[in-house]
Amino acid sequence: MSPVIMNHTLPTRRHFISALTLSSAGLFAPGVFAEELLRTASVEEGPFYPDKLPLDTDNDLLIVNDSLTPAVGGVTHLSGRLLDAKGDPIKNALIEIWQVDSTGVYLRDRPNHPGKFDSNFQGFGRFLTGSTGEYYFRTIKPIAYERRPAPHVHFAVKVKGREKWTTQLFVNGDPGNEKDPLYQRIRDPKARNSVTVDFVPVKGSRVGELAAKFDMVMGFTPEA
Repeated sequence: MSPVIMNHTLPTRRHFISALTLSSAGLFAPGVFAEELLRTASVEEGPFYPDKLPLDTDNDLLIVNDSLTPAVGGVTHLSGRLLDAKGDPIKNALIEIWQVDSTGVYLRDRPNHPGKFDSNFQGFGRFLTGSTGEYYFRTIKPIAYERRPAPHVHFAVKVKGREKWTTQLFVNGDPGNEKDPLYQRIRDPKARNSVTVDFVPVKGSRVGELAAKFDMVMGFTPEA
């Protein structure tokens, strides 16, 4: 899919995120995920977690602070739930994501690529899960880059009293998956499927927006 540049009038970030939260509330009702749960495969953090966090770390990676110029890329609504080993939601967990911009550069690696990255892409975001374990980010569809043939988004989950847990989200059907060493290192097909996600066109979107749903199942049950 060709990169999409959002150049129409944008609402304020606070209005956008609030509206999205309200409109998505019905998606996280108890009992929606009745099928048998599979623990999500852990994938290594990698070397590009930001060494210095940006001033803006919210869940809208397309807009930095209150800029009116959005990042370049396939606009993606990335959401899901964080669940424990019994399938119950984990609330108040901090979920972090980071990924390359449309030029293939991580936030941490920008000093090595002066003037050759998308300064309008936040590159990193955070979200605190709600009472039903839900999270939401607005970002771009991940792309491949020189070091990694498989497009991916890095995830870190921080739960109080536990060590940070990391994984990576991969794009279902992308040909780069078959050449990516980290993806191929996940030998078990079920484990591999647990981190492979469909990117589906958003019906009625004028700018080719996508939606990706990634539920993460932890291998523990939080203490009461």
